[in-house]
Amino acid sequence: MRALHGVGVLVTRPEQQAMPLCRLLEAQGANTFRLAAIEIQPLGSRRDMAARLGSLADFDVIIFTSANAVRFGASLLDQKRDLSLAAQGPATARALNQAGYRVAVQPSETFDSESLLRHPRLEHPMGRRILIVKGSDGRPFLEQELARRGAQVVVVDVYRRVPAAPSDAALADLLGRFTAGAVQVITATSLEIAGNLLKVATPGLRSEFERAHWLVPGERMAAGVRGLGLSAPLLRAESAEDQDLVTALIRWRSSVSGA
Repeated sequence: MRALHGVGVLVTRPEQQAMPLCRLLEAQGANTFRLAAIEIQPLGSRRDMAARLGSLADFDVIIFTSANAVRFGASLLDQKRDLSLAAQGPATARALNQAGYRVAVQPSETFDSESLLRHPRLEHPMGRRILIVKGSDGRPFLEQELARRGAQVVVVDVYRRVPAAPSDAALADLLGRFTAGAVQVITATSLEIAGNLLKVATPGLRSEFERAHWLVPGERMAAGVRGLGLSAPLLRAESAEDQDLVTALIRWRSSVSGA
């Protein structure tokens, strides 16, 4: 029997990002359901952004903070293969590789800004020009810390996250799945996803959300979810990477089944 046989998982990532995680979960026997809590929309035009940035060769390092930053910002690289690129995590590095680019700088520990900043290329950036390609309203810590260390930081926002607006029918269908006992786990890979999910929930769904297990990446995310007023049991993954989420879920299922 597969490790997650019979476990129902609600995947709340944006639609394009949900399917890889669903496939991994289903390969382990889970039943997956999708309700995107946020949507991803592009920002600006490539021509305007490129004109504002000037020559990318003038930057010592170009940091992509997410796979979505690659999806909407890789065109700025204009097929130049000799640029020094940094990726905040494996998913971002894979996206750059798949677009045909080599990644020179990656975090070696956890996949967050703090770990990326410990890389030798970024630890002492005094006087260096660094470009950060990111989404709007993202965590500002990376750019602030690089600037504090003396780097000349330029930021370009290439996408934005907006709250999803599921239909009444979709919410009613989801409530039916919860009350039928089909869903036991909810994924929430960012605080924004968790907050939006709670905002769109009907009173009936909100009650069901408190009874489900929430799968979140790391302690900071767990604390943030608690700050939203959620008292449901939390399952902590090492990171928001798909495989880490699946591994955490398998570990939980093994512990409760006594396997």
